[in-house]
Amino acid sequence: MGSSRMVWMTRKVAILDLYAFPLEVPLEDAALLNDLKKRVKEQHRQWLSIEASKGEDWYVDRFARNTPFLDTFAAYAKSKQLKGMIRKGIPPALRPKVWLASSGAAKKRSTAPRSYYNDLIEAVENRVTPATRQIDQDLPRTFPTHPWLDSKEGQQSLRRILVAYSFRDSRVGYCQGMNFITALLLLVMRSEEDAFWMLAVLLEDVLHSDTYSDNLYGCHIEQRVFKDLMRQRSPRLAAHFHDIGFDVSLVTTEWFLCLFSKSLPSETTMRIWDVLFNEGASIIFTVALSLFQTREDHLLCARNVGEALRILHDATPRLYNPDTVLKAAFEGLGMMTSYTIAKHREKQGVVVAAELQQKLRQSTTTCDIGSRLCGATVL
Repeated sequence: MGSSRMVWMTRKVAILDLYAFPLEVPLEDAALLNDLKKRVKEQHRQWLSIEASKGEDWYVDRFARNTPFLDTFAAYAKSKQLKGMIRKGIPPALRPKVWLASSGAAKKRSTAPRSYYNDLIEAVENRVTPATRQIDQDLPRTFPTHPWLDSKEGQQSLRRILVAYSFRDSRVGYCQGMNFITALLLLVMRSEEDAFWMLAVLLEDVLHSDTYSDNLYGCHIEQRVFKDLMRQRSPRLAAHFHDIGFDVSLVTTEWFLCLFSKSLPSETTMRIWDVLFNEGASIIFTVALSLFQTREDHLLCARNVGEALRILHDATPRLYNPDTVLKAAFEGLGMMTSYTIAKHREKQGVVVAAELQQKLRQSTTTCDIGSRLCGATVL
């Protein structure tokens, strides 16, 4: 019996997930993925049932008959019913419409000329910058197993969005991590222009500003905030990590820069983004802390950095059930408020700014010394 069970668990099968990522997984995981597909279909029926009783797109334009649609949705999205529905998951077929409204992307697009994206694409065509060169290097490395993203059409579409945004905000330009986020936005939105505006609202309004700037100022702040929260919410883990010399940013930097897109299965990532676009960046901290807490017993047994990394890296790719991940986050920790995150950011922003300024001074001093030495050598 035990032998049969072991064979069943270790035998692998090929399967496509909800976003057509090809996977080779144990039969146990294949069963989870098939069950997830059934639950997503049921979820879709529930949303359609509410539409049937309240009217099509009730959550979008039914409340906008006498007032501007976008402002009305932004307010209504905070209602208990819709917030609860979004937390339980937006059906993939409805995600583009709901994300555009709940995130503010549709409102942002409405303030620009109708031809803004196409004009931007034409204006930057054939222009070469350090950002475009880095984008071209990263395209083949962006989800190379996905058939469409790895196709000529998919890579050209992804490139146009990334290049266009690098010129829209030259202060940010392009940062590695943006390619994975944009690739998933393309798969969800199924429209290049919609994906562009989702990227714009994400970088400009949803996440901490300067997260993807040259010096990663915002990312440094987020990492410090996360460590603060871990010391408060998981003091035993924080103390153990200190003892074994494990800096959590070895893992969490990628989580925050790629928004879990490289670490978690696609639908689990999308469910986190459902909440992200409706409630804000605090969900990133909540889920990240929960991923540590749900493995606390194993992590407390880790004797070194390598073991801690292995525990986390082995667990996250197999979290195919988003309900389990989000239930652990919401019930185990409770959603952290935007106010809490803002207070931590304010405190850590001062520290990070001072550190970056110190590094700049040291760099300048080193350059001055090098210049004098070069001058002396020439003489």
